[in-house]
Amino acid sequence: MVLTCPVAMGMARRGDPTAGHTRRRVLRAAAALALGSAVVPLTGCDLFDGDGGPAPAPDPLAPLVDESLRLAAGLRATAVAHPALAGRLIPLAEAHEIHAAELGRLVGASPSAAPTPTVTVAAPIDPDRAVAALRRAERAGRDSAVAAATAAPAERAALVGSVAAARASHLEALR
Repeated sequence: MVLTCPVAMGMARRGDPTAGHTRRRVLRAAAALALGSAVVPLTGCDLFDGDGGPAPAPDPLAPLVDESLRLAAGLRATAVAHPALAGRLIPLAEAHEIHAAELGRLVGASPSAAPTPTVTVAAPIDPDRAVAALRRAERAGRDSAVAAATAAPAERAALVGSVAAARASHLEALR
């Protein structure tokens, strides 16, 4: 199909305000295009929608992830230092690692991105002292988990309460 209409082809008569492409229309279109291409890249940055306020506070359950990883590391270090205790300690360490993964999922950190303890955990030479140190750490962990469970909203309280209960049961396992 060939267009032969002078208006459709932009070849209208001079002076006809409704006809074709006038110099004014071309200049307006070019200006709109230039302005539009200059504004579009700015919409992706925080220039227009950033409020400049402080960053959001960290999730209140994030410390429980770190604590679970530290408790697991302490249990594993003691199991390595005292192989006779490994049968009791490794399942407890695995439970803490599972808790860290679930809490990490809840607070928005993937298990691979969960922080690992940077301090090397050294177990006491005496097995009884090592177990006593683990009990102190589990007791402190239980207390912090109980406090977090009581402060957590209902949709999180069940998981945090389970962590607190597991830490309490670890105290019994370490007797």
